[in-house]
Amino acid sequence: MKLGLQGKYALITGGSRGIGLGAAQLLAGEGCHLHLAARSAADLETAKAGILRNHAVEISCHAVDLSNSANAAALARECGNVDFLVNNAGAIPQGTLDTLDDATWKQSWDLKVFGFIDITREIYKRMRERRSGVIVNVIGAAGERPVASYIAGSMGNAALMAMTRALGAESPEFGIRVVGINPGGTATDRAVKRLRERASKELGNADRWPELVGKSPFGRMATVEEIGALVAFLCSPLSGYTTGTIITVDGGASNRRA
Repeated sequence: MKLGLQGKYALITGGSRGIGLGAAQLLAGEGCHLHLAARSAADLETAKAGILRNHAVEISCHAVDLSNSANAAALARECGNVDFLVNNAGAIPQGTLDTLDDATWKQSWDLKVFGFIDITREIYKRMRERRSGVIVNVIGAAGERPVASYIAGSMGNAALMAMTRALGAESPEFGIRVVGINPGGTATDRAVKRLRERASKELGNADRWPELVGKSPFGRMATVEEIGALVAFLCSPLSGYTTGTIITVDGGASNRRA
């Protein structure tokens, strides 16, 4: 399917690995040029090389820590006017209200919550001036199904869902769309590494990690390609009337009875 993204420019935060990299690969496959932002310059260069092996697009790498709010404005200046912003950087650790310490809570929110807010503020302002653009927030299913054992992540994701809906309701006035994706369990490199470690301890063989997710919908986790494909579609004019809403990709898990 041709999505009409040829020659467009996308900024993807957390773009060197996992869902961000999956989105980058799908967008590049549609002829979209890329700005990839992440903390590790080495990981960014590896991601860039992998994409360029398959797709003839322009790719700029930006090694930046978006937990520092001052860096958002600098990144926006470096990238110029982009057509799409994909907010994906950051992960919030597990923990209950009384076990998650202040420093960990604040550090993770600085990247995942305020990082999204800071770069969105900068890019949205530019898009509003041009009266065009799409912002896709990759958030997380815990925002709609909060649990006490993941309280910081549940609260942070819920806040980003609210931002997406509020901004996406206003944005059509300026020709902009703002949408969100709530992935459930996804087989990113990081997630699979944790599962392999757990399988090694519990099952005696790291390669048996798929057994640990066998009770998931369809007997597996989502793939980064599945989430990345949705990012690309939401950026495209084929999804031109979609804004102010969140699409959950968890195999129906959030609607199952516990």
